[in-house]
Amino acid sequence: MLDFQIKNPTLILDEAICRRNLKKMAVKAKSLNLKLAPHFKTHQSLKVAEWCKDYEIDEISVSSFRMAFYFRDRGFKNIHIAFPFNPLLIEDLSLMQGQPVSIQLVNEEVARLVSQKVERSIGFFIEIDAGYGRTGVPVENFEVIDNILRVIAENKNMNFKGFYIHAGHTYHANLEGIKKIHKENQEAFRVLKAKYQSQYPELVCRSGDTPSASLMENFDHIDELGPGNFVFYDLTQAAIGSCNKEDIAVALASPVVDVKVGKNEILIHGGGVHLSKDVLNDNEVKNFGEVVLFEKDKWIIPAERAFLKSISQEHGLIHAPDALMERIKIGDVIGILPIHSCMTADCMRSYRTLDNDLIDHLEGTMK
Repeated sequence: MLDFQIKNPTLILDEAICRRNLKKMAVKAKSLNLKLAPHFKTHQSLKVAEWCKDYEIDEISVSSFRMAFYFRDRGFKNIHIAFPFNPLLIEDLSLMQGQPVSIQLVNEEVARLVSQKVERSIGFFIEIDAGYGRTGVPVENFEVIDNILRVIAENKNMNFKGFYIHAGHTYHANLEGIKKIHKENQEAFRVLKAKYQSQYPELVCRSGDTPSASLMENFDHIDELGPGNFVFYDLTQAAIGSCNKEDIAVALASPVVDVKVGKNEILIHGGGVHLSKDVLNDNEVKNFGEVVLFEKDKWIIPAERAFLKSISQEHGLIHAPDALMERIKIGDVIGILPIHSCMTADCMRSYRTLDNDLIDHLEGTMK
Protein backbone atom coordinates (compact mmCIF):
# COMPACT_ATOMS: atom_id res chain seq x y z
CA MET A 1 0.00 0.00 0.00
CA LEU A 2 0.97 3.63 -0.36
CA ASP A 3 2.67 5.34 2.56
CA PHE A 4 -0.04 8.03 2.66
CA GLN A 5 -3.79 7.88 2.91
CA ILE A 6 -6.01 8.04 -0.18
CA LYS A 7 -9.71 8.68 0.41
CA ASN A 8 -10.82 9.71 -3.07
CA PRO A 9 -9.67 8.98 -6.63
CA THR A 10 -6.18 10.46 -6.98
CA LEU A 11 -3.84 10.44 -9.96
CA ILE A 12 -0.46 9.08 -8.89
CA LEU A 13 2.62 10.09 -10.89
CA ASP A 14 5.75 7.97 -10.71
CA GLU A 15 8.53 10.53 -11.13
CA ALA A 16 11.16 7.87 -11.80
CA ILE A 17 9.22 6.39 -14.73
CA CYS A 18 8.42 9.84 -16.10
CA ARG A 19 12.06 10.88 -15.97
CA ARG A 20 13.10 7.62 -17.59
CA ASN A 21 10.74 8.30 -20.49
CA LEU A 22 12.04 11.85 -20.85
CA LYS A 23 15.66 10.74 -20.78
CA LYS A 24 15.12 7.96 -23.31
CA MET A 25 13.46 10.27 -25.83
CA ALA A 26 16.00 13.05 -25.26
CA VAL A 27 18.92 10.66 -25.75
CA LYS A 28 17.33 9.24 -28.89
CA ALA A 29 16.72 12.67 -30.40
CA LYS A 30 20.26 13.83 -29.64
CA SER A 31 21.79 10.66 -31.09
CA LEU A 32 19.89 11.28 -34.34
CA ASN A 33 20.72 15.00 -34.42
CA LEU A 34 17.05 15.90 -33.94
CA LYS A 35 15.69 18.71 -31.80
CA LEU A 36 13.18 17.55 -29.21
CA ALA A 37 10.38 20.09 -28.65
CA PRO A 38 7.79 18.01 -26.76
CA HIS A 39 4.10 18.77 -26.63
CA PHE A 40 3.04 19.67 -23.09
CA LYS A 41 -0.68 18.96 -23.57
CA THR A 42 -0.19 15.55 -21.91
CA HIS A 43 1.13 16.65 -18.52
CA GLN A 44 0.25 20.40 -18.46
CA SER A 45 2.46 20.77 -15.38
CA LEU A 46 5.07 23.34 -14.38
CA LYS A 47 6.84 20.74 -12.24
CA VAL A 48 7.10 18.26 -15.11
CA ALA A 49 8.28 21.14 -17.29
CA GLU A 50 11.16 21.63 -14.84
CA TRP A 51 12.02 17.94 -15.14
CA CYS A 52 12.12 18.39 -18.92
CA LYS A 53 14.81 21.03 -18.58
CA ASP A 54 17.04 18.47 -16.87
CA TYR A 55 17.21 16.73 -20.27
CA GLU A 56 18.17 19.86 -22.24
CA ILE A 57 14.65 20.49 -23.53
CA ASP A 58 14.43 24.22 -24.22
CA GLU A 59 11.57 24.50 -26.75
CA ILE A 60 8.06 23.20 -26.26
CA SER A 61 4.68 22.86 -27.96
CA VAL A 62 1.26 23.52 -26.42
CA SER A 63 -2.30 23.31 -27.72
CA SER A 64 -3.76 26.65 -26.65
CA PHE A 65 -2.93 30.21 -25.68
CA ARG A 66 -4.08 29.43 -22.15
CA MET A 67 -1.47 26.70 -21.97
CA ALA A 68 1.13 29.00 -23.50
CA PHE A 69 0.41 31.59 -20.78
CA TYR A 70 0.86 28.90 -18.13
CA PHE A 71 4.38 28.07 -19.32
CA ARG A 72 5.34 31.65 -20.22
CA ASP A 73 8.41 33.09 -18.51
CA ARG A 74 9.70 29.65 -17.55
CA GLY A 75 12.87 30.01 -19.58
CA PHE A 76 11.86 28.22 -22.77
CA LYS A 77 13.42 29.59 -25.94
CA ASN A 78 10.17 29.16 -27.84
CA ILE A 79 6.60 28.03 -27.19
CA HIS A 80 4.83 26.73 -30.26
CA ILE A 81 1.03 26.71 -30.25
CA ALA A 82 0.45 23.50 -32.21
CA PHE A 83 -3.15 24.13 -33.19
CA PRO A 84 -4.59 25.91 -36.24
CA PHE A 85 -4.47 29.56 -35.24
CA ASN A 86 -7.80 30.84 -33.93
CA PRO A 87 -8.32 34.36 -35.39
CA LEU A 88 -10.53 35.30 -32.43
CA LEU A 89 -7.38 35.21 -30.29
CA ILE A 90 -5.30 37.62 -32.35
CA GLU A 91 -5.10 40.11 -29.48
CA ASP A 92 -3.74 37.42 -27.15
CA LEU A 93 -0.48 37.39 -29.06
CA SER A 94 0.35 40.74 -27.48
CA LEU A 95 0.08 39.14 -24.02
CA MET A 96 3.05 36.90 -24.83
CA GLN A 97 5.47 39.84 -24.85
CA GLY A 98 8.91 38.72 -23.73
CA GLN A 99 8.23 35.09 -24.55
CA PRO A 100 9.21 33.91 -28.05
CA VAL A 101 6.23 32.15 -29.57
CA SER A 102 5.21 30.54 -32.84
CA ILE A 103 1.79 29.71 -34.28
CA GLN A 104 0.37 27.30 -36.81
CA LEU A 105 -1.33 28.33 -40.06
CA VAL A 106 -3.53 26.21 -42.32
CA ASN A 107 -5.24 28.69 -44.67
CA GLU A 108 -4.75 31.96 -46.48
CA GLU A 109 -7.61 33.78 -44.75
CA VAL A 110 -6.12 33.52 -41.27
CA ALA A 111 -2.63 34.15 -42.64
CA ARG A 112 -3.87 37.45 -44.08
CA LEU A 113 -5.45 38.48 -40.77
CA VAL A 114 -2.24 37.67 -38.90
CA SER A 115 -0.19 39.58 -41.45
CA GLN A 116 -2.38 42.64 -41.01
CA LYS A 117 -2.56 42.62 -37.22
CA VAL A 118 0.67 41.25 -35.74
CA GLU A 119 3.02 43.92 -34.44
CA ARG A 120 5.64 41.80 -32.68
CA SER A 121 8.08 39.13 -33.81
CA ILE A 122 6.21 35.84 -34.29
CA GLY A 123 7.29 32.55 -35.82
CA PHE A 124 4.92 30.33 -37.74
CA PHE A 125 4.74 26.79 -39.05
CA ILE A 126 2.48 25.69 -41.88
CA GLU A 127 0.67 22.55 -40.81
CA ILE A 128 0.62 19.85 -43.47
CA ASP A 129 -1.87 17.03 -43.96
CA ALA A 130 0.02 14.04 -45.33
CA GLY A 131 -2.84 11.58 -44.87
CA TYR A 132 -4.35 12.02 -41.40
CA GLY A 133 -7.25 14.08 -42.73
CA ARG A 134 -7.98 16.13 -39.59
CA THR A 135 -6.35 19.45 -40.34
CA GLY A 136 -3.54 21.03 -42.34
CA VAL A 137 -2.84 21.93 -45.94
CA PRO A 138 -2.82 18.85 -48.20
CA VAL A 139 0.82 18.25 -49.03
CA GLU A 140 0.18 18.46 -52.78
CA ASN A 141 -1.61 21.81 -52.54
CA PHE A 142 1.32 24.11 -53.25
CA GLU A 143 -1.06 26.92 -54.21
CA VAL A 144 -2.36 27.28 -50.66
CA ILE A 145 1.16 27.03 -49.21
CA ASP A 146 2.42 29.66 -51.64
CA ASN A 147 -0.50 31.97 -50.83
CA ILE A 148 0.13 31.67 -47.09
CA LEU A 149 3.80 32.48 -47.57
CA ARG A 150 2.97 35.37 -49.90
CA VAL A 151 0.53 37.16 -47.62
CA ILE A 152 2.64 36.57 -44.52
CA ALA A 153 5.68 38.04 -46.27
CA GLU A 154 3.92 41.41 -46.18
CA ASN A 155 4.63 41.57 -42.43
CA LYS A 156 8.32 41.63 -41.55
CA ASN A 157 7.50 40.57 -37.99
CA MET A 158 6.53 37.11 -39.23
CA ASN A 159 9.25 34.46 -39.41
CA PHE A 160 8.58 31.26 -41.37
CA LYS A 161 9.97 28.39 -39.30
CA GLY A 162 8.93 25.46 -41.48
CA PHE A 163 6.40 22.65 -41.78
CA TYR A 164 4.61 20.63 -39.10
CA ILE A 165 2.87 17.26 -39.39
CA HIS A 166 0.93 15.51 -36.66
CA ALA A 167 0.22 11.99 -37.89
CA GLY A 168 -2.59 11.19 -35.48
CA HIS A 169 -3.56 8.08 -37.40
CA THR A 170 -0.45 6.32 -36.05
CA TYR A 171 -2.35 6.00 -32.75
CA HIS A 172 -4.76 3.61 -34.47
CA ALA A 173 -2.23 1.57 -36.45
CA ASN A 174 -0.07 -1.50 -35.93
CA LEU A 175 3.70 -1.45 -36.42
CA GLU A 176 3.51 -1.96 -40.18
CA GLY A 177 0.91 0.77 -40.42
CA ILE A 178 3.07 3.15 -38.40
CA LYS A 179 6.04 2.42 -40.66
CA LYS A 180 3.91 3.20 -43.72
CA ILE A 181 2.57 6.45 -42.27
CA HIS A 182 6.05 7.50 -41.17
CA LYS A 183 7.42 6.96 -44.68
CA GLU A 184 4.54 9.00 -46.11
CA ASN A 185 5.41 11.84 -43.75
CA GLN A 186 9.08 11.64 -44.66
CA GLU A 187 8.20 11.78 -48.35
CA ALA A 188 5.96 14.79 -47.72
CA PHE A 189 8.78 16.59 -45.94
CA ARG A 190 11.22 15.64 -48.71
CA VAL A 191 8.96 17.16 -51.34
CA LEU A 192 8.40 20.31 -49.30
CA LYS A 193 12.10 20.80 -48.66
CA ALA A 194 12.91 20.26 -52.32
CA LYS A 195 10.48 23.01 -53.28
CA TYR A 196 11.01 25.58 -50.53
CA GLN A 197 14.42 25.13 -48.91
CA SER A 198 16.33 27.17 -51.48
CA GLN A 199 14.08 30.15 -50.72
CA TYR A 200 13.96 29.44 -46.97
CA PRO A 201 17.27 27.77 -46.15
CA GLU A 202 16.62 27.67 -42.39
CA LEU A 203 13.21 25.97 -42.56
CA VAL A 204 12.73 22.88 -40.42
CA CYS A 205 10.31 19.98 -40.55
CA ARG A 206 8.72 18.86 -37.28
CA SER A 207 6.97 15.54 -36.72
CA GLY A 208 4.58 15.48 -33.78
CA ASP A 209 3.29 11.99 -32.94
CA THR A 210 4.46 9.69 -30.13
CA PRO A 211 4.25 6.30 -31.95
CA SER A 212 6.63 7.39 -34.73
CA ALA A 213 8.98 9.11 -32.30
CA SER A 214 9.05 6.01 -30.09
CA LEU A 215 9.30 3.26 -32.68
CA MET A 216 11.06 4.61 -35.76
CA GLU A 217 14.81 4.97 -36.19
CA ASN A 218 15.12 6.60 -39.61
CA PHE A 219 14.14 10.28 -39.58
CA ASP A 220 15.39 11.41 -42.97
CA HIS A 221 13.96 14.82 -43.94
CA ILE A 222 12.78 15.41 -40.35
CA ASP A 223 14.60 17.93 -38.17
CA GLU A 224 12.51 18.12 -35.01
CA LEU A 225 10.33 15.84 -32.90
CA GLY A 226 7.28 17.13 -31.03
CA PRO A 227 5.64 14.13 -29.32
CA GLY A 228 3.66 14.59 -26.11
CA ASN A 229 2.19 11.36 -24.79
CA PHE A 230 5.60 9.69 -24.36
CA VAL A 231 6.17 11.52 -21.08
CA PHE A 232 3.49 9.35 -19.41
CA TYR A 233 2.53 6.80 -22.08
CA ASP A 234 -0.67 4.77 -21.51
CA LEU A 235 -2.39 1.52 -22.42
CA THR A 236 -3.15 2.71 -25.95
CA GLN A 237 0.56 3.25 -26.54
CA ALA A 238 1.33 -0.13 -24.98
CA ALA A 239 -1.19 -1.80 -27.29
CA ILE A 240 0.42 -0.11 -30.30
CA GLY A 241 3.87 -1.18 -29.14
CA SER A 242 5.21 2.32 -28.47
CA CYS A 243 6.01 1.31 -24.89
CA ASN A 244 5.67 -1.44 -22.33
CA LYS A 245 3.12 -1.24 -19.54
CA GLU A 246 6.07 -0.73 -17.19
CA ASP A 247 6.70 2.61 -18.97
CA ILE A 248 3.30 4.06 -18.03
CA ALA A 249 4.00 6.80 -15.49
CA VAL A 250 0.51 7.54 -14.11
CA ALA A 251 -2.08 5.41 -12.35
CA LEU A 252 -5.42 6.39 -10.85
CA ALA A 253 -5.53 5.43 -7.17
CA SER A 254 -9.11 4.26 -6.60
CA PRO A 255 -10.82 3.16 -3.36
CA VAL A 256 -12.49 -0.25 -3.37
CA VAL A 257 -16.13 0.04 -2.27
CA ASP A 258 -17.39 -3.49 -2.95
CA VAL A 259 -15.95 -6.95 -3.64
CA LYS A 260 -18.49 -9.18 -5.39
CA VAL A 261 -17.54 -12.70 -4.35
CA GLY A 262 -18.68 -15.30 -6.87
CA LYS A 263 -18.82 -12.78 -9.69
CA ASN A 264 -15.10 -11.98 -9.84
CA GLU A 265 -15.96 -8.28 -9.77
CA ILE A 266 -14.53 -5.40 -7.77
CA LEU A 267 -16.34 -2.07 -7.59
CA ILE A 268 -14.19 1.04 -7.27
CA HIS A 269 -14.70 4.75 -6.90
CA GLY A 270 -13.26 5.72 -10.24
CA GLY A 271 -15.23 6.36 -13.40
CA GLY A 272 -15.57 8.48 -16.48
CA VAL A 273 -15.08 11.78 -14.65
CA HIS A 274 -11.69 10.53 -13.49
CA LEU A 275 -10.38 8.39 -16.33
CA SER A 276 -12.44 9.70 -19.27
CA LYS A 277 -14.28 7.05 -21.25
CA ASP A 278 -11.53 6.10 -23.66
CA VAL A 279 -11.65 2.37 -24.29
CA LEU A 280 -9.67 -0.42 -25.88
CA ASN A 281 -11.52 -3.30 -27.51
CA ASP A 282 -9.93 -6.75 -27.37
CA ASN A 283 -12.01 -9.29 -29.28
CA GLU A 284 -15.11 -7.22 -28.48
CA VAL A 285 -14.23 -7.10 -24.76
CA LYS A 286 -14.12 -3.50 -23.55
CA ASN A 287 -11.16 -2.39 -21.48
CA PHE A 288 -11.35 1.00 -19.71
CA GLY A 289 -8.12 0.57 -17.73
CA GLU A 290 -5.97 -2.08 -16.07
CA VAL A 291 -5.23 -2.80 -12.42
CA VAL A 292 -1.90 -2.24 -10.69
CA LEU A 293 -1.17 -2.81 -7.02
CA PHE A 294 0.55 -0.21 -4.89
CA GLU A 295 3.58 -0.93 -2.77
CA LYS A 296 5.44 1.54 -0.60
CA ASP A 297 7.29 3.39 -3.35
CA LYS A 298 5.99 1.89 -6.60
CA TRP A 299 3.19 -0.06 -8.19
CA ILE A 300 3.34 -3.57 -9.60
CA ILE A 301 1.47 -5.15 -12.48
CA PRO A 302 -0.26 -8.39 -11.38
CA ALA A 303 0.74 -11.58 -13.15
CA GLU A 304 -2.88 -12.09 -14.19
CA ARG A 305 -4.48 -9.13 -15.92
CA ALA A 306 -7.41 -7.41 -14.19
CA PHE A 307 -9.24 -4.69 -16.08
CA LEU A 308 -12.10 -2.22 -15.87
CA LYS A 309 -14.85 -3.84 -17.88
CA SER A 310 -17.32 -0.99 -17.46
CA ILE A 311 -17.45 2.54 -16.08
CA SER A 312 -20.12 5.11 -15.41
CA GLN A 313 -19.70 8.65 -14.14
CA GLU A 314 -18.21 7.75 -10.74
CA HIS A 315 -18.18 3.93 -10.70
CA GLY A 316 -15.77 1.44 -12.18
CA LEU A 317 -16.37 -2.30 -12.33
CA ILE A 318 -13.26 -4.50 -12.49
CA HIS A 319 -13.14 -8.00 -13.91
CA ALA A 320 -10.76 -9.70 -11.46
CA PRO A 321 -9.05 -13.11 -11.50
CA ASP A 322 -9.28 -15.31 -8.43
CA ALA A 323 -5.86 -14.28 -7.12
CA LEU A 324 -6.88 -10.62 -7.01
CA MET A 325 -10.26 -11.41 -5.46
CA GLU A 326 -8.48 -13.22 -2.63
CA ARG A 327 -6.12 -10.31 -2.05
CA ILE A 328 -8.41 -7.26 -2.24
CA LYS A 329 -10.86 -6.19 0.42
CA ILE A 330 -13.28 -3.30 0.82
CA GLY A 331 -11.42 -0.15 1.83
CA ASP A 332 -8.24 -1.01 -0.09
CA VAL A 333 -6.88 1.35 -2.73
CA ILE A 334 -5.86 -0.07 -6.10
CA GLY A 335 -4.41 1.63 -9.16
CA ILE A 336 -5.76 1.84 -12.68
CA LEU A 337 -3.45 2.40 -15.66
CA PRO A 338 -5.30 4.74 -18.04
CA ILE A 339 -6.24 4.06 -21.64
CA HIS A 340 -5.42 7.67 -22.54
CA SER A 341 -3.16 9.43 -20.04
CA CYS A 342 -3.66 12.91 -21.56
CA MET A 343 -7.41 12.75 -20.98
CA THR A 344 -7.07 11.20 -17.51
CA ALA A 345 -4.65 13.94 -16.44
CA ASP A 346 -7.02 16.57 -17.80
CA CYS A 347 -9.90 15.02 -15.85
CA MET A 348 -7.95 14.80 -12.58
CA ARG A 349 -6.28 18.25 -12.73
CA SER A 350 -3.39 17.42 -10.38
CA TYR A 351 -1.06 14.61 -9.38
CA ARG A 352 0.42 13.08 -6.27
CA THR A 353 3.85 11.52 -6.46
CA LEU A 354 4.67 8.28 -4.71
CA ASP A 355 6.25 10.51 -2.04
CA ASN A 356 2.91 12.34 -1.61
CA ASP A 357 4.12 15.57 -3.23
CA LEU A 358 1.37 17.55 -4.93
CA ILE A 359 2.15 18.23 -8.59
CA ASP A 360 0.35 21.01 -10.42
CA HIS A 361 -1.77 20.84 -13.55
CA LEU A 362 -2.98 23.76 -15.65
CA GLU A 363 -6.64 22.87 -15.07
CA GLY A 364 -6.31 22.42 -11.30
CA THR A 365 -5.68 24.48 -8.21
CA MET A 366 -2.68 23.93 -5.97
CA LYS A 367 -3.76 23.38 -2.37
